[in-house]
Amino acid sequence: MDDLDDLLRAAREAQKQAYAPYSNYRVGAAVRGDNGKIYGGANVENASYGLSICAERNAVAAAVLDGVRRIVAVAVVTASSPPVAPCGACRQTLAEFADDLPIALTNERGERRDTTLRELLPLAFGRTDLK
Repeated sequence: MDDLDDLLRAAREAQKQAYAPYSNYRVGAAVRGDNGKIYGGANVENASYGLSICAERNAVAAAVLDGVRRIVAVAVVTASSPPVAPCGACRQTLAEFADDLPIALTNERGERRDTTLRELLPLAFGRTDLK
């Protein structure tokens, strides 16, 4: 068992709560804050598709509401084979709260891919670019 297994379990539980009546593509995510706590999130779709919210951003928002300002690890669960990475908006959101971090991607079959934020977003735009 590795450090990301507990995050993967939390992401699987969050996936069960996804609201995806249009795409039927349920996503669960979990992030670990620098306080050690785990925060789950699921995708929430909307009839006005642009208002849908990804699971990863929901998990980050839950952490922020608890006072977290640094994310140290992420897990994402989907049905896709092979497991898919977060979208660009989610990658940029993660980059707001971490320079780099481990990301575990898995699916309902148990396939897994481990990566990092830096691998997924090598030239991230961040707060230092605003100076």
